[in-house]
Amino acid sequence: MKLKLVGKNLDLTPSLKAQSEKKLSKLDRYFDEDVEVRCVLSSKKGLRTVELTVFLPGTILRAEHSSDDMYASIDEAIDLLERQIRKHKTKLKKRYQGPETIRFDQITGNEEDDDGPQIVKRKHFTLRPMMEEEAVLQMDLLNHNFFIYLNADTNEIDLMYRRDDGDLGLIEVEVQN
Repeated sequence: MKLKLVGKNLDLTPSLKAQSEKKLSKLDRYFDEDVEVRCVLSSKKGLRTVELTVFLPGTILRAEHSSDDMYASIDEAIDLLERQIRKHKTKLKKRYQGPETIRFDQITGNEEDDDGPQIVKRKHFTLRPMMEEEAVLQMDLLNHNFFIYLNADTNEIDLMYRRDDGDLGLIEVEVQN
């Protein structure tokens, strides 16, 4: 497992780095050495946030936790990620039957293949070209937290969303062949 520690609005002290690496080494038993794990430690408005992102071939696993204690946030984010791996073990196993990037023998927990959430509603709509400002207006008028539209500048499908902090995010879709 290749670990990348990033500090955001926070100095990564040697003790914080050492503790993070020690706690995150717990994930070594799940992943191959080639798997990249990115850990972003940040501080904002008194909250200490840990974002863990695991980059598997074709899949991204992510866990995030915030609290007033960075060490507690690290522990909880790791626990969240482990629960996510255990929950989706059989689905991941079916997907990764080739070169082993996840060590499935180390994942304990329910082996039953539950179907999980079901798609209970489908919506179809036509995308029309619009500028980002118009997409934000449409999102606000619909009182939604996200809005999918055809970007008039790039002629690509984009997703505008409202972040937890009240700001906006934009996901620009890129098709991978």
